Amino acid sequence: MRNLAAIGFAVFLAGIFPSSSVRAQVTGEQVYRKYCAACHDHPTDRVPPRTTLQKLSKARILRTLDFGLMMSVAYPMRRDEREAVANFLGATVGEAKPPASAFCSAGRAPLAGSAAAAWNGWSPNGNNARYQSLDQSGIGIGQVSHLKLKWAYGFADDVTAFAEPAVLKGTLFVGSAAGTIQALDAKSGCLYWTFQANGPVRSGILAVANGASYSLLFGDQIGWFYSLDAKTGRQLWKHQVDQHEATRLTATPVEHDGLVFDPAASWEETRATDPKYECCTFRGSVTALRVKDGSVAWKSYLVDPPVRTGTNSAGTPQFGPSGAGVWSSPTIDAKRGVMYITSGDNYSFPDSPTSDAIIALDLKTGHIEWATQTLPKDVFTSACRSGGPNCPPNRGPDYDFGSSALLLSRPGGTDVVVAGQKSGVVYAVDPDSKGKILWQTRVGQGSTNGGVQWGMASDGQLIYASVSDAAPEPGRLGTANPVGNVNFDQSKGGGITALRIADGSKAWFAPPHRCEPPKPGCSPAQPGALTAVPGMIFSGGMDGHVRAFAAESGQVLWDYDTAVDYTTVNGVPAHGGSLDGAGPVVVGGMVYVNSGYPRNGGMPGNVLLAFGTDDESK
Repeated sequence: MRNLAAIGFAVFLAGIFPSSSVRAQVTGEQVYRKYCAACHDHPTDRVPPRTTLQKLSKARILRTLDFGLMMSVAYPMRRDEREAVANFLGATVGEAKPPASAFCSAGRAPLAGSAAAAWNGWSPNGNNARYQSLDQSGIGIGQVSHLKLKWAYGFADDVTAFAEPAVLKGTLFVGSAAGTIQALDAKSGCLYWTFQANGPVRSGILAVANGASYSLLFGDQIGWFYSLDAKTGRQLWKHQVDQHEATRLTATPVEHDGLVFDPAASWEETRATDPKYECCTFRGSVTALRVKDGSVAWKSYLVDPPVRTGTNSAGTPQFGPSGAGVWSSPTIDAKRGVMYITSGDNYSFPDSPTSDAIIALDLKTGHIEWATQTLPKDVFTSACRSGGPNCPPNRGPDYDFGSSALLLSRPGGTDVVVAGQKSGVVYAVDPDSKGKILWQTRVGQGSTNGGVQWGMASDGQLIYASVSDAAPEPGRLGTANPVGNVNFDQSKGGGITALRIADGSKAWFAPPHRCEPPKPGCSPAQPGALTAVPGMIFSGGMDGHVRAFAAESGQVLWDYDTAVDYTTVNGVPAHGGSLDGAGPVVVGGMVYVNSGYPRNGGMPGNVLLAFGTDDESK
C-alpha cells in the first residue's frame, strides 16, 4: 500500500495485474445471445422485439444499458460487451440534435453574466461543507416560501438525472446519463453548447481559470477525465485515469496549486454477480493531473496489487486485495498540506486497512499520511445479494463512505474532520493526531443502501446529516430496479439529524415524510446530499420532493413535489422522479435540482429544474 508513481504504471500492468485483464474479444452476437435473446427473441407487450431494437441508434442502446431501462441486466456486462452488443443491434444513424429553439438568441454568450455569485464544484467552499452564504445564495428565509418553478430542461431519452450543476458568471454547466455536457443560461435555461463525453457523466463540474476563459474539469463513468473550454465546449485534453475496465469516476474533482485531483471508484462490485467473473482486481485511487495539459503528477492507490488467492465454487479464479474505491470529492487542507478522502469497502480478501476509512494524502506526493478505518473486514460484492459464488466468505455489511469529509472548526478554534458512513454513524477525527476518533454519533440504522449516502452539510454551527435506510416492503427483495417499481416500506428510511460540532450531540431531528399515497418507487429515504444556506437546509428525497428545513429546528419551510410531467425549454418530454446523489445547488437567487434516480428502486426521471422568486434581486 503505497504511492506507485515511481514504479510506473506500465510495469504494474505487465508484471502483476491478473490474467483476467487480458480477455478474448467477444462479438455482439455472443453478448446478445447471453444477455438479451431470452427476452427480445420472445417479445411481449412490455418487451420489444429484436427488430425494434435494430431501428434504434447504437448510442441509444448503449445509454439504455449504462443508465437506462436495461441497466440492471447490464450490471455484470463489461464495457467491451456493452459496446459490442450496441454495435451489433443498433443502426448507424445520427443522434437527434437539440432544436434551434433550444439555443440562446444571437448576441448572448456564455460567462457574460455577473461574477458575484457562483457554485463551483461539489461545494462552494473548500471545506466541502456545502454551505452557501446569503450574498452568494440570494435566498433567505423571507424568500424561500416564494420559490416557484422558472424553467425545466429535459435530458433526452434518459431515465436518470444525477449530475450536480456548476454555475459561474450566469452560465450553468451540467452533465447527464447520456454523457452530454450542456452549457445553459442560468436564468432562462437556453442552450449555448453541448459536448459528448465517452461515457455517462454523474460527476459535478469544476471550473478553473484559464486566461480569459475557464477550463471545465470532470470525469465520466468509464474512467475518462476531461478538460473543456468553458466558452465553447471545445475539448482541451482528456486522460484515462485508470486502465481497469470497471473504472468509474463519480467524484467531483478539486484543484490546488495547478493540480486537479480525481478519485476513482468502480463497477466491479456489480460485475461480480457473474459467477464466471474473476473477482476482483480493481484498486481505489486518487490521481493528480496537471490542469494545463492533463499529464500525471502522481497516482496513489489505496490497496496493494492483487494476486491470485484461489477459485470460487464455480471454478473461476479469484484475486485480492481489491476495492476501497473513492466515490466522493476530496477535501483540501492547504494549512496541513494534505487532502482528506473517504473510501469504500473491499471486494475480495485479503482485506485492507484503508477500506471504509477516512484518509489523509500528501498534496504534493499522494503519500498516505494516515488512515482511520471505522469498520475492518468489510468485504462485499453485489453477488452477496443472491448468495452467488463471488460473494466472499464472512462477508461484510457493505458500509462504504460515499460522502465527502468536512473540514470544520470546533469551538475554541481547533479543527475537526467529519464524515458520515453508510453504517448510519457520523465520525469526527482529529487531523493533528493522525485521525484519532474524537466522537461518533449514530444518525441512522445503516444498510447496503442506508445510512449517510452522498453528503452532509454544515453552516459552521451545526452538522446536518440525512439518511437513506430505504427498505422494501416486508417479504420483498430490495434489488435495484431500473423502472422504479420497488414497493418501499413507508416506516423505514429518511430524516435529518443536526449535530453539534464540538461533541456530536444531537441538537434536533426532522422526521421523514411518508409517501401519501404510497406508490412504486416512492420511499421516505433521503440519500441525496444536503445544501446549507443561512437559516435553512435544502434536501431532496426518494419521494421526489425537495424541501427547505429551518436550520434551528428542522421545521419544513418549503416543499415542492418534482415527480410530475414538465414542458421544457428545450422541447424534450420530461418527468421528475426520485432525488438522489447530488444535492440542490443554491446560487444567485435560484435553486437548481436534478430529478430522477431509479437505480436503487426509486422513480425514474430526466429533468433539471430551476426555481426562483418573483424578486430575484433579494
